[in-house]
Amino acid sequence: MILNDNPFLLVLFIFFTLTALVQIFYYLFYYMSPGLFKTSDIPPSKDPVSVIICARNEEENLKNFLPKVLEQEYSGFEVIVVNDCSEDDSYNVLGEYLQKYSNLHVSNITKDPKFTHNKKFAQFIGIKAAQNEILLFTDADCCPESPKWIENMVSHFDEKTDFVLGYGGYYARKGLLNKYIRYDSMVIAMQYLGMAIRGIPYMGVGRNLAYRRSVFFEKKGFGNYSHLASGDDDLFINANASKTNTALEFRKESHTRSVPASSFRNFFKQKKRHQTTARHYKFRDKMILAGEPASRLLFYISFVVLLANLFLWPVVFIIFAIRALTQFAVIYMVRKRLCDKGLLLWFPVFDVLSPIINSVIYLSTRWQDPGKYQWK
Repeated sequence: MILNDNPFLLVLFIFFTLTALVQIFYYLFYYMSPGLFKTSDIPPSKDPVSVIICARNEEENLKNFLPKVLEQEYSGFEVIVVNDCSEDDSYNVLGEYLQKYSNLHVSNITKDPKFTHNKKFAQFIGIKAAQNEILLFTDADCCPESPKWIENMVSHFDEKTDFVLGYGGYYARKGLLNKYIRYDSMVIAMQYLGMAIRGIPYMGVGRNLAYRRSVFFEKKGFGNYSHLASGDDDLFINANASKTNTALEFRKESHTRSVPASSFRNFFKQKKRHQTTARHYKFRDKMILAGEPASRLLFYISFVVLLANLFLWPVVFIIFAIRALTQFAVIYMVRKRLCDKGLLLWFPVFDVLSPIINSVIYLSTRWQDPGKYQWK
């Protein structure tokens, strides 16, 4: 062990220790919460439900996944598919399902060169068409993990609950990109589920989300953010969800799985679209969300510099190991809870790369008009 009189390295060591403590705090206070969260026995709900799906050019996904939604084991629900300017054979696919399923309703939006719109408009059309108070949202490329999806998601609604946040993961496929997409989705889930458990609900995912129709209109819907291409699944939650009116549901039977992006270009576009909304979060939420990846990046940089100079290197290694073991234990626990397999060994690699990737994506959004992004 080499201890020299370099004040810079001493300050850096203190800084490294502090960033490690910040990292451990995030993992133990926020990220471990979904792994420890216990769902009490809740009697099944009998409230009528409107499931809303917005679809644009989703012919194959509608064929593959829509029956799984329409055939849920729940009495008294309707499914509203908003066919938004599709140019494939979605219209005919939905027409065939209309003849087979009495609980399916379709709202068609035709393309108009004089009027361009984002997903929020299609979402609004679906909400207006809904006949029921409880609204449950998913995407056309999503599939419920079980026929109990609706029952589990809406069982939490009572006189105090306006929002229910669920988990939406991605299907496992071959390739590094798929692993990174699933890693990214899992980390986001640890953030929004963990913060909600700690009384700070800041977002949900449109792949698996429920709220009251009356609250949507009472709070003026998407309000000042209607022009943004994204935000249908987080800005409304960020503005209106609270510790007292929000419930969580992420038992395996309530999960959904989605088709992941097939190319990094498509994934990059999706992340850019989603990150345009982050700047509109509450200040508190932005600070909490920025704190973990920022401290993580600084933690790794200071670790490399200290190690390169052999400054207190045994102590540096011990601190690094404590943080790594904490992360491993939390990820193992949450991974089992969210049923995402095959990611554990990739976490150290993606843990280093993701702050850099997300920073590049976020900076790229600063130079473009967020209103120009299309939802499909």
